[in-house]
Amino acid sequence: MNVSRRDWLKKSSLTAGLAFLGGFGTYNSLTAEEETKFNPRPLEPLIRLGSNENPYGPSQSMREAMQKGFDLSCRYPWAYNQPLIDMIAAKEGVPSDHIVLTAGSTEGLKIAGLTYANNGGEIISGLPTFLSLMTYAEIWGGRVNWVPLDQEMNFDLPEMENRISSNTKLVFLCNPNNPTGKLLPAQQVMDFCESVSNKTMVFSDEAYYDYIEDTNYPSMVELVKKGKNVIVSKTLSKIYGLAGIRIGYLIAKPEIAADLSGRVVANLNIMAIEAAKAALSDDEFYQFSLQKNIEARKSIEMTLDRLGLQYLHSQANFVFFDAKQDVVQLAEKMREKGVIIGRPFPPFNEWCRISTGTMEEVSVFNQAITALYT
Repeated sequence: MNVSRRDWLKKSSLTAGLAFLGGFGTYNSLTAEEETKFNPRPLEPLIRLGSNENPYGPSQSMREAMQKGFDLSCRYPWAYNQPLIDMIAAKEGVPSDHIVLTAGSTEGLKIAGLTYANNGGEIISGLPTFLSLMTYAEIWGGRVNWVPLDQEMNFDLPEMENRISSNTKLVFLCNPNNPTGKLLPAQQVMDFCESVSNKTMVFSDEAYYDYIEDTNYPSMVELVKKGKNVIVSKTLSKIYGLAGIRIGYLIAKPEIAADLSGRVVANLNIMAIEAAKAALSDDEFYQFSLQKNIEARKSIEMTLDRLGLQYLHSQANFVFFDAKQDVVQLAEKMREKGVIIGRPFPPFNEWCRISTGTMEEVSVFNQAITALYT
């Protein structure tokens, strides 16, 4: 498919909003070709819409690559890393010595937390956000300086920078943020990261970068290219549908990358390496995942609009909405209706994060949430 991400997003944004006007219970079924290529599964007894997974993966090309990789299962995987490192480096526009392969981006987050907060170092982070780096740092003696989100549920960048001291070893951003799905203004976040990188290390978690609607939105990899003290994490769990395979990577200048690489605990397995190489070449599945995510998100938003429930505009594969009740209690009610939703994210204990799933799964969520609120 010779369709650019920009053109696909424009087309999908237009058509997805019209896809559900016939009633909330309808959904776009997959064609026979899509069923063959993109691995959808039948509805499970409990529908998983709480972990921000891409249910359409792995694609046919990824499955075939993993099957061919079986013959290499007797070999240790590190001899096969370099072709994947080279592919990722070409994708990100950096030399290969800027790349650190990790078992999902979570391992990258954890080894960064260990590296920069060991023995009492301070990390500054907004709250709520994705916690793996900070919680792991605390295990190793780090201290987290939490900065509440501002009134618009954005990172309070001025306050975060204001809190930097001689003890601050790292400032963490997740952008788009998890659980809010919100995206910081491009120039604002670029200026912030460049300024802060002159004072301490910056970690930019870009797990949801592929879902950003503005195709000109910069990755903080641009600052890595300038030699700044910036680490960027990315993952193949989301848009590529490989959450269960565990593959992610970090991008940083060579001396930082080498330091982090020495702390990697779990080497990638052969199946992950082969799946990742196929994924990075599978533009058809990439574009398909973008389209289906937009359709699912629009469907969820239309249901929330009908129910009068406020939500944030998401730049990710989930929607964060005001449930007007304790999320733990809501989760119990939804589970009884066969749907798993996201966990609580203090201090927003009445806000619920719901992941986009297949259109059939989203239809079940729409019916379940409607039954609870009408």
